[in-house]
Amino acid sequence: MAAFFSVAVLLGTGYAWANFQSFANNLTTTDVISDEGGGERPADGSIDILMVGMDARTDAKGNPLPQHILDELQAGDESAGGLNTDTIILMHIPNDTGKAVAVSFPRDSYVKIAGGNGRHKINSAYGYGKNASVAALQKKGVTDQVQVEQESKQAGAKNLIQTIQDLTGVTIDHYAEINLVGFYDITKAVGGVDVCLNQATEDDYSGANFAKGPQTIQGKEALSFVRQRYGLLRGDLDRIVRQQVFMAGLAKKMLSAGTLSDPGKLRSMIEALTKSIVLDKGWDVFKFATQMKDLSGGNIEFETIPTGNPELHTPEDGTAIEINESEVKRFFKNLGKPATGTSSTTPSVDPATVTVEVRNASNTGGLAARVLDALVAKGFVSGGAANADAPMTKSVVRYGKGGEAGAQAVADALGGLDVEQDDDIPTGHARVFVAGDYSGPGTQGLAGTPLLGLDGAKKAQPETTEEPPITADGVRCVN
Repeated sequence: MAAFFSVAVLLGTGYAWANFQSFANNLTTTDVISDEGGGERPADGSIDILMVGMDARTDAKGNPLPQHILDELQAGDESAGGLNTDTIILMHIPNDTGKAVAVSFPRDSYVKIAGGNGRHKINSAYGYGKNASVAALQKKGVTDQVQVEQESKQAGAKNLIQTIQDLTGVTIDHYAEINLVGFYDITKAVGGVDVCLNQATEDDYSGANFAKGPQTIQGKEALSFVRQRYGLLRGDLDRIVRQQVFMAGLAKKMLSAGTLSDPGKLRSMIEALTKSIVLDKGWDVFKFATQMKDLSGGNIEFETIPTGNPELHTPEDGTAIEINESEVKRFFKNLGKPATGTSSTTPSVDPATVTVEVRNASNTGGLAARVLDALVAKGFVSGGAANADAPMTKSVVRYGKGGEAGAQAVADALGGLDVEQDDDIPTGHARVFVAGDYSGPGTQGLAGTPLLGLDGAKKAQPETTEEPPITADGVRCVN
Protein backbone atom coordinates (compact mmCIF):
# COMPACT_ATOMS: atom_id res chain seq x y z
CA MET A 1 0.00 0.00 0.00
CA ALA A 2 2.79 2.42 0.87
CA ALA A 3 4.37 1.44 -2.44
CA PHE A 4 1.94 3.38 -4.61
CA PHE A 5 1.74 6.25 -2.14
CA SER A 6 5.51 6.64 -2.05
CA VAL A 7 5.80 6.50 -5.84
CA ALA A 8 3.24 9.33 -6.01
CA VAL A 9 5.48 11.31 -3.67
CA LEU A 10 8.52 10.52 -5.82
CA LEU A 11 6.71 11.73 -8.92
CA GLY A 12 5.80 14.92 -7.10
CA THR A 13 9.42 15.60 -6.18
CA GLY A 14 10.49 15.25 -9.81
CA TYR A 15 12.90 12.35 -9.30
CA ALA A 16 10.74 10.01 -11.38
CA TRP A 17 9.49 12.66 -13.80
CA ALA A 18 11.00 11.01 -16.87
CA ASN A 19 9.16 7.79 -16.09
CA PHE A 20 5.79 9.36 -15.36
CA GLN A 21 4.30 9.12 -18.83
CA SER A 22 4.95 5.39 -19.15
CA PHE A 23 3.76 4.87 -15.59
CA ALA A 24 0.46 6.67 -16.21
CA ASN A 25 -0.13 5.11 -19.64
CA ASN A 26 0.32 1.55 -18.42
CA LEU A 27 -1.83 1.70 -15.28
CA THR A 28 -4.92 -0.49 -15.06
CA THR A 29 -8.05 1.38 -13.96
CA THR A 30 -11.54 0.45 -12.78
CA ASP A 31 -14.71 2.54 -12.58
CA VAL A 32 -15.64 2.16 -8.90
CA ILE A 33 -15.82 5.71 -7.47
CA SER A 34 -18.98 7.81 -7.81
CA ASP A 35 -18.77 11.33 -9.22
CA GLU A 36 -19.47 12.84 -5.80
CA GLY A 37 -16.11 11.64 -4.46
CA GLY A 38 -12.64 12.86 -5.33
CA GLY A 39 -11.59 16.36 -6.24
CA GLU A 40 -8.46 18.25 -5.34
CA ARG A 41 -9.77 19.38 -1.95
CA PRO A 42 -12.81 17.25 -1.00
CA ALA A 43 -15.63 19.10 0.75
CA ASP A 44 -15.43 16.78 3.77
CA GLY A 45 -11.93 18.10 4.54
CA SER A 46 -9.71 15.20 3.49
CA ILE A 47 -8.63 12.95 0.66
CA ASP A 48 -9.49 9.39 1.67
CA ILE A 49 -7.93 6.53 -0.30
CA LEU A 50 -8.99 2.92 0.18
CA MET A 51 -5.95 0.70 -0.43
CA VAL A 52 -6.51 -3.03 -0.75
CA GLY A 53 -4.10 -5.97 -0.89
CA MET A 54 -5.67 -8.83 -2.86
CA ASP A 55 -4.84 -12.53 -2.65
CA ALA A 56 -5.66 -12.84 -6.38
CA ARG A 57 -3.54 -15.26 -8.42
CA THR A 58 -3.60 -12.94 -11.47
CA ASP A 59 -1.81 -9.71 -12.27
CA ALA A 60 -3.52 -6.32 -12.76
CA LYS A 61 -4.19 -7.16 -16.41
CA GLY A 62 -5.96 -10.39 -15.50
CA ASN A 63 -3.12 -12.69 -16.59
CA PRO A 64 -2.51 -15.78 -14.41
CA LEU A 65 0.65 -15.66 -12.32
CA PRO A 66 3.33 -18.21 -13.31
CA GLN A 67 3.21 -21.38 -11.20
CA HIS A 68 6.82 -20.97 -10.02
CA ILE A 69 5.92 -17.59 -8.53
CA LEU A 70 2.82 -19.03 -6.83
CA ASP A 71 4.97 -21.81 -5.40
CA GLU A 72 7.52 -19.35 -4.03
CA LEU A 73 4.80 -17.15 -2.55
CA GLN A 74 3.07 -20.16 -0.92
CA ALA A 75 -0.15 -18.63 -2.21
CA GLY A 76 -2.11 -21.85 -2.41
CA ASP A 77 -5.31 -22.22 -4.45
CA GLU A 78 -7.59 -19.19 -4.69
CA SER A 79 -10.63 -21.43 -5.20
CA ALA A 80 -10.10 -22.98 -1.78
CA GLY A 81 -11.03 -19.84 0.10
CA GLY A 82 -12.53 -17.48 -2.46
CA LEU A 83 -11.18 -14.07 -3.44
CA ASN A 84 -10.49 -12.16 -0.22
CA THR A 85 -8.84 -8.88 0.68
CA ASP A 86 -5.90 -9.75 2.89
CA THR A 87 -5.06 -6.11 3.64
CA ILE A 88 -7.46 -3.15 3.94
CA ILE A 89 -6.09 0.31 4.70
CA LEU A 90 -7.74 3.72 4.54
CA MET A 91 -5.21 6.51 3.87
CA HIS A 92 -6.55 9.75 5.36
CA ILE A 93 -4.93 12.97 4.09
CA PRO A 94 -6.43 16.23 5.47
CA ASN A 95 -6.74 19.04 2.93
CA ASP A 96 -4.80 21.54 5.02
CA THR A 97 -1.81 19.51 6.24
CA GLY A 98 1.19 17.67 4.85
CA LYS A 99 0.44 14.69 7.09
CA ALA A 100 -1.21 11.38 6.32
CA VAL A 101 -2.67 8.66 8.56
CA ALA A 102 -2.94 5.08 7.30
CA VAL A 103 -5.70 3.24 9.20
CA SER A 104 -5.73 -0.57 9.11
CA PHE A 105 -8.83 -2.78 9.26
CA PRO A 106 -8.15 -6.29 10.64
CA ARG A 107 -9.26 -8.81 8.01
CA ASP A 108 -11.39 -10.69 10.58
CA SER A 109 -13.35 -7.59 11.69
CA TYR A 110 -16.99 -8.66 12.08
CA VAL A 111 -19.08 -5.97 10.38
CA LYS A 112 -22.22 -5.35 8.35
CA ILE A 113 -21.46 -6.17 4.71
CA ALA A 114 -23.03 -3.91 2.07
CA GLY A 115 -25.51 -5.29 -0.44
CA GLY A 116 -27.80 -6.86 2.16
CA ASN A 117 -25.33 -9.65 2.98
CA GLY A 118 -25.64 -9.46 6.77
CA ARG A 119 -22.70 -9.51 9.18
CA HIS A 120 -19.49 -11.26 8.22
CA LYS A 121 -15.73 -10.75 8.29
CA ILE A 122 -14.78 -7.59 6.44
CA ASN A 123 -12.36 -9.36 4.11
CA SER A 124 -15.34 -11.14 2.49
CA ALA A 125 -17.08 -7.91 1.34
CA TYR A 126 -15.26 -7.94 -2.02
CA GLY A 127 -16.08 -11.60 -2.59
CA TYR A 128 -19.78 -11.15 -1.79
CA GLY A 129 -20.05 -8.33 -4.33
CA LYS A 130 -18.07 -10.20 -6.97
CA ASN A 131 -19.99 -13.48 -6.60
CA ALA A 132 -23.37 -11.73 -6.79
CA SER A 133 -22.25 -9.98 -9.97
CA VAL A 134 -21.05 -13.25 -11.56
CA ALA A 135 -24.44 -14.84 -10.86
CA ALA A 136 -26.30 -11.83 -12.32
CA LEU A 137 -24.15 -11.76 -15.47
CA GLN A 138 -24.56 -15.48 -16.03
CA LYS A 139 -28.31 -15.12 -15.58
CA LYS A 140 -28.25 -12.48 -18.34
CA GLY A 141 -26.50 -14.97 -20.61
CA VAL A 142 -23.07 -13.31 -20.63
CA THR A 143 -20.55 -15.99 -21.64
CA ASP A 144 -17.43 -13.88 -22.27
CA GLN A 145 -15.27 -14.84 -19.30
CA VAL A 146 -13.08 -11.74 -19.64
CA GLN A 147 -16.17 -9.53 -19.40
CA VAL A 148 -17.53 -11.53 -16.47
CA GLU A 149 -14.22 -11.27 -14.61
CA GLN A 150 -13.80 -7.55 -15.28
CA GLU A 151 -17.34 -6.53 -14.35
CA SER A 152 -17.56 -8.81 -11.31
CA LYS A 153 -14.26 -7.49 -9.89
CA GLN A 154 -15.61 -3.98 -10.32
CA ALA A 155 -18.74 -4.98 -8.41
CA GLY A 156 -16.58 -6.54 -5.69
CA ALA A 157 -14.57 -3.35 -5.25
CA LYS A 158 -17.76 -1.26 -5.10
CA ASN A 159 -19.23 -3.53 -2.42
CA LEU A 160 -16.06 -3.24 -0.34
CA ILE A 161 -16.00 0.55 -0.74
CA GLN A 162 -19.63 0.81 0.38
CA THR A 163 -18.96 -1.49 3.35
CA ILE A 164 -16.08 0.73 4.48
CA GLN A 165 -18.12 3.91 3.98
CA ASP A 166 -21.03 2.50 6.01
CA LEU A 167 -18.68 1.45 8.80
CA THR A 168 -16.61 4.64 9.03
CA GLY A 169 -18.89 7.43 7.86
CA VAL A 170 -16.07 8.48 5.51
CA THR A 171 -16.52 9.20 1.79
CA ILE A 172 -13.94 7.25 -0.22
CA ASP A 173 -12.33 9.51 -2.85
CA HIS A 174 -9.93 7.04 -4.47
CA TYR A 175 -9.28 3.31 -4.70
CA ALA A 176 -5.99 1.43 -5.14
CA GLU A 177 -5.60 -2.34 -5.35
CA ILE A 178 -2.38 -4.37 -5.40
CA ASN A 179 -1.87 -8.13 -5.81
CA LEU A 180 0.59 -10.60 -4.28
CA VAL A 181 3.22 -10.51 -6.99
CA GLY A 182 3.27 -6.70 -6.99
CA PHE A 183 4.16 -6.65 -3.33
CA TYR A 184 6.82 -9.28 -4.01
CA ASP A 185 8.41 -7.34 -6.90
CA ILE A 186 8.32 -3.92 -5.20
CA THR A 187 10.21 -5.11 -2.14
CA LYS A 188 12.91 -6.50 -4.41
CA ALA A 189 13.04 -3.33 -6.47
CA VAL A 190 13.98 -1.19 -3.45
CA GLY A 191 16.57 -3.66 -2.17
CA GLY A 192 14.60 -4.94 0.82
CA VAL A 193 13.00 -3.39 3.90
CA ASP A 194 14.42 -3.12 7.43
CA VAL A 195 12.32 -4.74 10.20
CA CYS A 196 12.91 -5.92 13.77
CA LEU A 197 11.32 -8.74 15.82
CA ASN A 198 11.08 -9.10 19.59
CA GLN A 199 11.61 -12.85 19.32
CA ALA A 200 12.30 -15.54 16.73
CA THR A 201 9.20 -16.95 15.01
CA GLU A 202 8.29 -19.76 12.64
CA ASP A 203 5.00 -20.61 10.90
CA ASP A 204 4.40 -23.25 8.22
CA TYR A 205 1.18 -21.65 6.95
CA SER A 206 2.78 -18.37 5.85
CA GLY A 207 6.30 -19.69 5.41
CA ALA A 208 7.61 -17.33 8.10
CA ASN A 209 10.97 -18.27 9.61
CA PHE A 210 12.62 -15.26 11.22
CA ALA A 211 15.35 -14.68 13.79
CA LYS A 212 15.05 -12.27 16.70
CA GLY A 213 16.26 -8.71 16.17
CA PRO A 214 16.81 -6.37 13.20
CA GLN A 215 16.97 -7.77 9.66
CA THR A 216 16.36 -6.79 6.04
CA ILE A 217 13.76 -8.77 4.10
CA GLN A 218 12.39 -8.82 0.55
CA GLY A 219 10.39 -10.98 -1.88
CA LYS A 220 9.09 -14.21 -0.40
CA GLU A 221 10.32 -13.36 3.12
CA ALA A 222 8.60 -9.97 3.01
CA LEU A 223 5.30 -11.55 2.02
CA SER A 224 5.47 -14.14 4.81
CA PHE A 225 6.36 -11.38 7.29
CA VAL A 226 3.16 -9.43 6.61
CA ARG A 227 0.93 -12.51 6.18
CA GLN A 228 1.83 -14.43 9.34
CA ARG A 229 -0.82 -14.51 12.06
CA TYR A 230 -0.51 -18.06 13.48
CA GLY A 231 2.00 -18.19 16.28
CA LEU A 232 1.61 -14.50 17.12
CA LEU A 233 0.37 -13.51 20.58
CA ARG A 234 -2.61 -11.45 19.33
CA GLY A 235 -3.13 -13.21 16.00
CA ASP A 236 -4.60 -10.88 13.36
CA LEU A 237 -4.01 -7.77 15.50
CA ASP A 238 -0.27 -8.49 15.73
CA ARG A 239 -0.30 -9.16 12.00
CA ILE A 240 -1.74 -5.66 11.49
CA VAL A 241 1.17 -4.21 13.48
CA ARG A 242 3.56 -6.25 11.31
CA GLN A 243 2.01 -4.75 8.19
CA GLN A 244 2.19 -1.24 9.58
CA VAL A 245 5.86 -1.37 10.57
CA PHE A 246 6.68 -2.98 7.22
CA MET A 247 4.89 -0.24 5.29
CA ALA A 248 6.61 2.38 7.42
CA GLY A 249 9.94 0.76 6.58
CA LEU A 250 9.04 0.55 2.89
CA ALA A 251 8.06 4.23 2.78
CA LYS A 252 11.27 5.13 4.60
CA LYS A 253 13.32 3.16 2.10
CA MET A 254 11.55 4.65 -0.91
CA LEU A 255 11.86 8.19 0.39
CA SER A 256 15.56 7.77 1.17
CA ALA A 257 18.31 9.42 -0.83
CA GLY A 258 19.62 6.00 -1.91
CA THR A 259 16.38 5.21 -3.72
CA LEU A 260 15.74 8.73 -4.99
CA SER A 261 19.14 8.88 -6.68
CA ASP A 262 19.05 5.39 -8.22
CA PRO A 263 17.37 5.41 -11.68
CA GLY A 264 17.45 1.60 -11.80
CA LYS A 265 15.51 1.23 -8.56
CA LEU A 266 12.97 3.84 -9.65
CA ARG A 267 12.47 2.12 -13.00
CA SER A 268 12.07 -1.32 -11.40
CA MET A 269 9.65 0.06 -8.84
CA ILE A 270 7.44 1.70 -11.44
CA GLU A 271 7.51 -1.41 -13.65
CA ALA A 272 6.39 -3.51 -10.67
CA LEU A 273 3.55 -1.10 -9.94
CA THR A 274 2.19 -0.92 -13.49
CA LYS A 275 1.70 -4.69 -13.65
CA SER A 276 0.22 -5.07 -10.18
CA ILE A 277 -1.74 -1.89 -9.31
CA VAL A 278 -5.38 -1.14 -10.18
CA LEU A 279 -6.60 2.43 -9.58
CA ASP A 280 -10.01 4.03 -9.83
CA LYS A 281 -10.77 5.48 -13.25
CA GLY A 282 -10.28 9.22 -13.49
CA TRP A 283 -7.75 9.54 -10.66
CA ASP A 284 -5.25 12.19 -11.72
CA VAL A 285 -2.15 10.60 -10.23
CA PHE A 286 0.12 13.43 -11.36
CA LYS A 287 -2.01 16.08 -9.64
CA PHE A 288 -2.18 13.95 -6.51
CA ALA A 289 1.60 13.54 -6.54
CA THR A 290 2.18 17.29 -6.72
CA GLN A 291 -0.20 17.78 -3.78
CA MET A 292 1.83 15.29 -1.75
CA LYS A 293 5.29 16.56 -2.72
CA ASP A 294 6.11 17.86 0.77
CA LEU A 295 5.24 14.62 2.52
CA SER A 296 8.11 13.08 4.48
CA GLY A 297 8.56 9.88 6.48
CA GLY A 298 7.70 11.49 9.81
CA ASN A 299 4.42 12.76 8.38
CA ILE A 300 3.04 9.29 7.69
CA GLU A 301 1.50 7.63 10.77
CA PHE A 302 -0.21 4.25 11.12
CA GLU A 303 -3.30 3.46 13.21
CA THR A 304 -5.80 0.59 13.60
CA ILE A 305 -9.57 0.90 14.00
CA PRO A 306 -10.83 0.36 17.57
CA THR A 307 -11.63 -3.30 18.24
CA GLY A 308 -13.35 -5.32 20.95
CA ASN A 309 -13.28 -9.04 21.76
CA PRO A 310 -10.62 -10.66 19.49
CA GLU A 311 -12.28 -14.08 19.87
CA LEU A 312 -15.88 -13.28 19.05
CA HIS A 313 -17.88 -16.41 18.17
CA THR A 314 -20.07 -15.87 15.10
CA PRO A 315 -22.97 -17.92 13.65
CA GLU A 316 -21.32 -18.63 10.27
CA ASP A 317 -17.76 -17.32 10.18
CA GLY A 318 -16.09 -18.97 13.14
CA THR A 319 -14.03 -16.74 15.43
CA ALA A 320 -13.86 -13.06 14.45
CA ILE A 321 -12.89 -9.67 15.90
CA GLU A 322 -15.67 -7.66 17.54
CA ILE A 323 -16.26 -4.18 16.08
CA ASN A 324 -18.44 -1.40 17.53
CA GLU A 325 -19.59 0.75 14.60
CA SER A 326 -20.20 3.87 16.68
CA GLU A 327 -16.67 3.68 18.09
CA VAL A 328 -15.24 3.37 14.58
CA LYS A 329 -17.25 6.36 13.34
CA ARG A 330 -16.10 8.44 16.31
CA PHE A 331 -12.51 7.36 15.70
CA PHE A 332 -12.60 8.66 12.11
CA LYS A 333 -14.48 11.79 13.11
CA ASN A 334 -11.66 12.66 15.52
CA LEU A 335 -8.80 11.45 13.31
CA GLY A 336 -6.03 14.03 13.32
CA LYS A 337 -7.68 16.13 16.03
CA PRO A 338 -6.27 16.58 19.56
CA ALA A 339 -7.21 13.77 21.95
CA THR A 340 -10.29 14.32 24.11
CA GLY A 341 -9.42 16.36 27.16
CA THR A 342 -6.29 17.88 25.63
CA SER A 343 -7.86 20.60 23.54
CA SER A 344 -8.22 24.09 24.96
CA THR A 345 -10.65 25.21 22.28
CA THR A 346 -14.22 26.18 23.15
CA PRO A 347 -16.69 23.33 22.47
CA SER A 348 -19.05 23.83 19.54
CA VAL A 349 -22.07 23.11 21.78
CA ASP A 350 -22.85 25.41 24.73
CA PRO A 351 -23.10 23.06 27.78
CA ALA A 352 -25.77 25.36 29.25
CA THR A 353 -28.15 24.24 26.48
CA VAL A 354 -27.88 20.54 27.38
CA THR A 355 -29.72 19.02 30.36
CA VAL A 356 -27.96 15.89 31.57
CA GLU A 357 -29.56 12.94 33.34
CA VAL A 358 -27.22 10.28 34.76
CA ARG A 359 -28.23 6.68 35.45
CA ASN A 360 -26.04 4.32 37.50
CA ALA A 361 -25.83 1.00 35.62
CA SER A 362 -22.87 -0.25 37.70
CA ASN A 363 -22.78 -1.67 41.23
CA THR A 364 -20.72 1.27 42.53
CA GLY A 365 -22.87 3.27 44.93
CA GLY A 366 -22.93 7.02 44.38
CA LEU A 367 -21.34 6.89 40.92
CA ALA A 368 -24.23 8.60 39.05
CA ALA A 369 -24.27 11.55 41.44
CA ARG A 370 -20.50 11.98 41.18
CA VAL A 371 -20.59 11.91 37.38
CA LEU A 372 -23.46 14.41 37.33
CA ASP A 373 -21.48 16.76 39.61
CA ALA A 374 -18.52 16.52 37.23
CA LEU A 375 -20.73 17.45 34.28
CA VAL A 376 -22.41 20.34 36.10
CA ALA A 377 -18.93 21.65 36.93
CA LYS A 378 -18.29 21.73 33.17
CA GLY A 379 -21.39 23.88 32.61
CA PHE A 380 -24.06 21.28 31.77
CA VAL A 381 -27.51 21.57 33.37
CA SER A 382 -28.48 18.98 35.99
CA GLY A 383 -31.36 16.69 35.08
CA GLY A 384 -30.93 14.48 38.14
CA ALA A 385 -29.20 11.21 39.02
CA ALA A 386 -30.80 7.81 39.63
CA ASN A 387 -30.22 4.09 39.27
CA ALA A 388 -30.70 2.39 35.90
CA ASP A 389 -33.42 -0.24 35.53
CA ALA A 390 -30.79 -2.96 35.02
CA PRO A 391 -26.98 -3.33 35.16
CA MET A 392 -25.05 -2.69 31.94
CA THR A 393 -21.57 -3.66 30.80
CA LYS A 394 -20.92 -0.68 28.53
CA SER A 395 -21.44 3.03 29.22
CA VAL A 396 -23.39 5.10 26.71
CA VAL A 397 -24.95 8.56 26.19
CA ARG A 398 -28.42 8.53 24.65
CA TYR A 399 -30.25 11.43 23.03
CA GLY A 400 -33.59 12.32 21.45
CA LYS A 401 -34.32 13.69 17.98
CA GLY A 402 -31.91 16.44 17.00
CA GLY A 403 -29.81 16.00 20.12
CA GLU A 404 -26.73 14.26 18.72
CA ALA A 405 -24.40 17.28 18.99
CA GLY A 406 -25.29 17.85 22.64
CA ALA A 407 -24.92 14.16 23.48
CA GLN A 408 -21.54 14.07 21.75
CA ALA A 409 -20.41 17.05 23.83
CA VAL A 410 -21.41 15.15 26.99
CA ALA A 411 -19.70 11.97 25.74
CA ASP A 412 -16.50 13.92 25.02
CA ALA A 413 -16.61 15.55 28.45
CA LEU A 414 -16.69 12.07 30.01
CA GLY A 415 -13.66 10.84 28.09
CA GLY A 416 -15.29 9.60 24.88
CA LEU A 417 -18.35 7.38 25.39
CA ASP A 418 -20.59 5.88 22.71
CA VAL A 419 -23.67 7.88 21.72
CA GLU A 420 -26.93 6.49 20.38
CA GLN A 421 -30.39 7.82 19.58
CA ASP A 422 -33.43 7.12 21.77
CA ASP A 423 -36.56 8.96 20.67
CA ASP A 424 -38.11 8.62 24.16
CA ILE A 425 -35.58 11.13 25.54
CA PRO A 426 -36.86 14.74 25.60
CA THR A 427 -35.39 17.33 23.24
CA GLY A 428 -32.41 19.10 24.76
CA HIS A 429 -31.67 16.25 27.17
CA ALA A 430 -28.85 13.71 27.19
CA ARG A 431 -29.13 10.58 29.34
CA VAL A 432 -25.86 9.04 30.52
CA PHE A 433 -25.70 5.39 31.56
CA VAL A 434 -22.49 4.76 33.55
CA ALA A 435 -21.74 1.04 33.55
CA GLY A 436 -19.07 -1.21 35.00
CA ASP A 437 -16.58 -0.15 32.32
CA TYR A 438 -16.68 3.56 33.26
CA SER A 439 -13.47 5.16 34.55
CA GLY A 440 -13.90 8.83 33.58
CA PRO A 441 -14.67 12.03 35.53
CA GLY A 442 -16.43 11.34 38.82
CA THR A 443 -14.65 8.08 39.66
CA GLN A 444 -11.54 9.61 41.19
CA GLY A 445 -11.35 8.83 44.90
CA LEU A 446 -14.88 7.47 45.03
CA ALA A 447 -15.40 6.19 48.58
CA GLY A 448 -11.63 5.68 48.69
CA THR A 449 -12.01 2.37 46.81
CA PRO A 450 -11.25 1.21 43.31
CA LEU A 451 -14.05 1.10 40.79
CA LEU A 452 -15.79 -2.27 40.79
CA GLY A 453 -17.10 -4.26 37.89
CA LEU A 454 -20.60 -5.75 37.77
CA ASP A 455 -19.31 -8.97 39.27
CA GLY A 456 -17.80 -7.13 42.25
CA ALA A 457 -14.24 -7.67 41.08
CA LYS A 458 -11.78 -4.80 40.95
CA LYS A 459 -11.96 -3.14 37.56
CA ALA A 460 -8.67 -2.97 35.73
CA GLN A 461 -7.64 0.63 35.15
CA PRO A 462 -6.50 1.69 31.71
CA GLU A 463 -2.81 1.83 30.97
CA THR A 464 -1.35 5.30 31.43
CA THR A 465 1.43 4.83 28.90
CA GLU A 466 1.02 4.39 25.16
CA GLU A 467 3.33 3.21 22.42
CA PRO A 468 4.44 6.11 20.23
CA PRO A 469 2.73 6.09 16.83
CA ILE A 470 4.29 4.01 14.08
CA THR A 471 5.84 6.33 11.49
CA ALA A 472 8.24 6.06 8.57
CA ASP A 473 11.02 7.72 10.61
CA GLY A 474 12.49 4.64 12.29
CA VAL A 475 12.34 0.86 12.83
CA ARG A 476 10.32 -0.51 15.77
CA CYS A 477 10.71 -4.06 17.09
CA VAL A 478 7.39 -5.96 17.12
CA ASN A 479 6.00 -9.43 17.79
